[in-house]
Amino acid sequence: MFDAVRNNKRIVQGFLVLITLPFAFWGVDSYFRSAGGAGELASVGGSSISRQDFSQALRDQQERLRGQLGRDFNPAMLDTPEARQAMLDSLVTQRLLLLHAAKSGLTASDAQLIEVIGSIPALQEDGKFSKRRYEQALRAQGLSQAGFEAKLRQDLTLQQLVQAVSDTAVVSKAAAERIVAIQLEERLVSEVAIRPEQYAAQVKISTESVKEYYEKNRNQFEIPQQIRAEYVVLSREALAEQITVSPDEIKSAYDKNARNYETQEERRASHILIQSPADAPEAEQKAARARIDAIYQQVKKNPADFAKLAKEHSQDPGSAQKGGDLGYFQRGAMVKAFEDAVFSLKENQVSDVVRSEFGYHIIRLTGIKAGKVRSLDEARETIAAELKAQAAGRKFAEAAEAFSNTVYEQTDSLKPAADKFKLQIRQTDFFDQANRVPAGPLAGNDKLFSALFSDDAIKNKRNTDAIEVAPNTLVSARVLELRPAQLRTLESVKTEIEKRLLAEETARMAHKDGESKLARLNKGEELALAWGQPQTVVRQPMRGLTPEAQRAIFKATTDKLPAYTGMQLQSGAYMLYRISQVKTGVAKGETDPRPKALRAQLAQLYGAEDFNGYLAALRQRYGVKIDRAALAKGANE
Repeated sequence: MFDAVRNNKRIVQGFLVLITLPFAFWGVDSYFRSAGGAGELASVGGSSISRQDFSQALRDQQERLRGQLGRDFNPAMLDTPEARQAMLDSLVTQRLLLLHAAKSGLTASDAQLIEVIGSIPALQEDGKFSKRRYEQALRAQGLSQAGFEAKLRQDLTLQQLVQAVSDTAVVSKAAAERIVAIQLEERLVSEVAIRPEQYAAQVKISTESVKEYYEKNRNQFEIPQQIRAEYVVLSREALAEQITVSPDEIKSAYDKNARNYETQEERRASHILIQSPADAPEAEQKAARARIDAIYQQVKKNPADFAKLAKEHSQDPGSAQKGGDLGYFQRGAMVKAFEDAVFSLKENQVSDVVRSEFGYHIIRLTGIKAGKVRSLDEARETIAAELKAQAAGRKFAEAAEAFSNTVYEQTDSLKPAADKFKLQIRQTDFFDQANRVPAGPLAGNDKLFSALFSDDAIKNKRNTDAIEVAPNTLVSARVLELRPAQLRTLESVKTEIEKRLLAEETARMAHKDGESKLARLNKGEELALAWGQPQTVVRQPMRGLTPEAQRAIFKATTDKLPAYTGMQLQSGAYMLYRISQVKTGVAKGETDPRPKALRAQLAQLYGAEDFNGYLAALRQRYGVKIDRAALAKGANE
């Protein structure tokens, strides 16, 4: 129960997102027009949802996901029967709620609309609504003020409708405390494993059983179809290697950007700070000045004690414990008064008392790194690399279309493209579609990999299109050789099958023995079992204990102790668990925040269930028809 609460704590917010986001893309009229005809995928109360509506919703969802996932977005994630059905169900829900809101006369007020628009940070200046920004934002999105406000009013109306249902769920304090108690319950558990290996000597695997397994599971022993491919890569890096930069170009770039090769002087300083803001009362400033003057006299008397005095007296928390050391810094890193003092000192010289906006300082210059200008020879390699990269970027932009055209027009060979752009043709070993063995672009790009295994690429050995596998990187590949799928012989897999059959049979025997022992223990029989050391089991994740084992332990009835339960692990071992003690969880009084938080989570979950029921009632009331065959057909067109 608690897992369900935890996993669904934002379910109501999810409904709101599902229902309201798409309304920015359709007007009210589009929901109540009747398209009819063969393009209809569904209807709600006589209002049709057309293929055009569905396609627009799909494009909008793709754009949202592309914005969220960037390069990780794969359009194929929306091209599944489940995704298409979810999209259509979403449109049906939207249409249903709009229809009901219209028939019920529900609408958001002008005051609510003004409040929402005025609270959008992007439309504010100095914390207040800006009409200028509002108009700019509308123009940038190609929206009229009347159209945007109509759609926003529609969204607010639907949010109110959803919240009116989902926010009414009530969970009692007693129910929340009961679930907290269940969640915090502890059980003292010992375990013993019945391992399948102990039955191995009792199992004999016959030749007939091996052959029968082989015949029934031939697909498990198939070596899938494999290909060997060649490919060329047009990239900015590859083009950069072809570019030569002359000494004159390097010198010209050096002269034009001389300031880029200058290193500013850096200085290292330590200081003692007595804080005294500029707006502090005069009496406080006088007291701070008197204190810094007394410290300054000690520094003048014994400069070697500067670090010691900084640790004792400085009020700069960042540097005091380091003897006042501030490390190296350039001009512009410190406030002006402090910086002017530092850059006027000689090494190991101590300044007079310096006043800054932070207070009073005594500064000691402890190091100087002189500024330096890198010579042309020192900067030559860096400049050459930058010039090559810039030229390669321009060259790639010019070559990309020509490369794509070449591999498409001369589709039976990659050599024309390789020769034209001075690229190396690379080859792979054999690989199949499931195991992406080759390194590099063939393994890393779904679109390129799928293109290589298309019927056209395999049967006709034609070049794939030039596919962008990374920024400024295009790849075209071609199948060189096909190795058809083949079945491994019975003799070659005999040992493998024998191991599988042995594992299955010993696991079956362990399960049978475990179930028998569990039944006897639950009858009260005493069995000579080597129980392990007891450990406390809780409902939170535990190292060394699977979630399935935890569920089995907490599912066991504990009216009478010790209680016993058991389960089989994936390894084949059968685990017996003995529960010897149960400690009920208790919330820590009124100050424990968990019951309150749980009540809120349960209210959200119950609200979502109420909303589902509400939707079901609306479906019956208005009538919903879905043409699932048309949806499937449209996906394949």
